[in-house]
Amino acid sequence: MTVTRTAAAGLALLLAAACTAPTPPRSQASTAGSAACTQPQGSPGPETATTIDVVEQAYFCILGNHYGGATLDARSLLVAGFAALTQELNRNGRDLPEAGMPPLTGDRKADWAAFEAAYRKITDRVPDLRDRLAVVTLESMVAALGDDHASWTHGGRRPPDMYDGDGYGLGLEANVTRSQATGDLGTALPPLFVTAVLGGAARAAGLRPGDVVESVTGSAPFIDGKATPAIAALYPRYPEARPVRLRLLRQSTGRRWSVTLKPGLYERDPAALRVVTSKLLDDDVAYVRLTAFAPDSATRVLKAMTRLRTGRTLAGVVLDLRGNTGGSVKEAARLLSAFVHGEVTAYLCTADGRCEPVRTDDTVELLGLPLAVLTDRGCASACEHFSSAVKDLRAGRLVGARTAGVISGPSQGYLLRDNTVLAFPARHHLGPAREAIDRIGVPPDHHTPLTPQDAAAGRDPALAKALTLLHE
Repeated sequence: MTVTRTAAAGLALLLAAACTAPTPPRSQASTAGSAACTQPQGSPGPETATTIDVVEQAYFCILGNHYGGATLDARSLLVAGFAALTQELNRNGRDLPEAGMPPLTGDRKADWAAFEAAYRKITDRVPDLRDRLAVVTLESMVAALGDDHASWTHGGRRPPDMYDGDGYGLGLEANVTRSQATGDLGTALPPLFVTAVLGGAARAAGLRPGDVVESVTGSAPFIDGKATPAIAALYPRYPEARPVRLRLLRQSTGRRWSVTLKPGLYERDPAALRVVTSKLLDDDVAYVRLTAFAPDSATRVLKAMTRLRTGRTLAGVVLDLRGNTGGSVKEAARLLSAFVHGEVTAYLCTADGRCEPVRTDDTVELLGLPLAVLTDRGCASACEHFSSAVKDLRAGRLVGARTAGVISGPSQGYLLRDNTVLAFPARHHLGPAREAIDRIGVPPDHHTPLTPQDAAAGRDPALAKALTLLHE
């Protein structure tokens, strides 16, 4: 499946191409006579200026195709868009006396006509801001959906992790994940600490796993136990991001110091670029790490398991899904089919409660091995599809931390007339028991959180617990 709760804007965009739903959207035609929004065929052409006509196309595309479009109060989109427009006027010192929201009635077409008339009247007064006002209006309409798989790709920007062969950022990962930091901060727990040093500025500055971050550019990451927006600076998204100053504590020595990290591209460890990695643990447990449900990933995982069990009897399988950002619904269901047959792995539903089941692929041979799945707050979307099915169907045990709760539904891209891509789900995800997982996540059977001391010492309590369970 991949904010804008915005784990999500980047996450949704990153995974939209990989996500597929069993049935096409209800409609791809605009209900207002403007050009239909269509699913992209190949790479879009050169991007052109975003105009009010593009905003109109997006508005009716959402109403006609989003899983909640039929029941959505469209006024929420228009109010959000108009609020962003007036805020942008204010930021530029150009507020206008006529920049007031027109009255809305709930009639989608009539309300759009009123909105468009007011919009054109305003932008005619500030023609130099016209392009920018269209962009912020459309961005805010998409955000108003409150959908973690809704995004709008424009301006030639790519989310992090889409640079060929390189990473972008500070070169570190923390216990508060990117999706938490840029989306649902309410799920983050103190203290903030480094869990991995990937390269770049963090490696050059000598950071280590376990280092506690006491301040981010002068702001506390937690106040009274609640996470603050300052944490998001650890995960810069685009090249214009500013340097980040960190105040750090190394608990093993008591050392406190400050560093300034400049975001940039850094060479990734080739092993970190592999979707599937595997090894044998304790001579009888197959350990497989899967970083995304990419096309053909289920086949690669199963081949790895077959290779590891050749010539030996295995006690079980540890499937490490920590940090798995999601991907294909089909791949998640297919991998689960190696552990259970004849079951529904999830439901994809419309707003009025019509649901279609996603079923196991019973042509996949059962492994017949006990399964332990490692999860954390970085496990999102299709990863949560898999994890919730493992838990509900008792196909194995989950160990680690609650998943991200970023699983609105499989995202589908739609091409707009300015050659930008609008993406959102046409169906909403529910677990095998028809339970909501979006915004909630999947709780592990065995809660085994990582501490700064564990990270500093290179300990992995979740993996240790999984091995204990498989050897019971």
